[in-house]
Amino acid sequence: MQIALALYPGFTALDIIGPFQVLSALPDATCVFVAAEAGPVRDDTRVVELRAPLGFAECAEPDVIVVPGGMHTMRCIPDHPILDWLRQMSPKARWTASVCTGSILLAAAGLLKGERATTHWAAMAALESFGAIPTAERVIFGDRIVTAAGVSAGIDMALQLAERLVDKDAAMAAQLAIEYDPAPPFQCGSPKSAPKELVAAVAARLAKAVAPPAR
Repeated sequence: MQIALALYPGFTALDIIGPFQVLSALPDATCVFVAAEAGPVRDDTRVVELRAPLGFAECAEPDVIVVPGGMHTMRCIPDHPILDWLRQMSPKARWTASVCTGSILLAAAGLLKGERATTHWAAMAALESFGAIPTAERVIFGDRIVTAAGVSAGIDMALQLAERLVDKDAAMAAQLAIEYDPAPPFQCGSPKSAPKELVAAVAARLAKAVAPPAR
């Protein structure tokens, strides 16, 4: 089972590393990072680099596709090679998954038209602008597409996907192996629980990165 983890300049590291850590533990799973061209790809902090051994053209039959979000996701629209690759590969893949604003790339590729999907809470308008039905849930499974909310939700998504790809025991083993037992120090992990002034401040900081692109 080949799991293709797509990269593009400005991705968020945890968006892709969280799912990678879970899915790479599955039996008979081969995880591979792919990008427009083989080579290093830098994240949105410009500190972390991940190396893609394959270009999109060299990854033609993935069983699973995982697309991260990032502070520079919108720069991929409308003509980054990842969009055409998703249009070509997603119909053949067993599952196509996104984390955070990665769902906006799925939507921009035409994969979420009229479908319920989630993304980072601050990016719902951008998701809707491409024809998806934005829904504030942690993880949303469709028939063959699964979307996760912001950043850390990718781990939850990957564990649920692991159960569907293999079985519950494999998913539980992966969760135990990474000791995923959340006990957040603050109850402000979503706009529902965070103080209103904090939500406003973070939304303002993210506004430019998550604004619907001009069309």
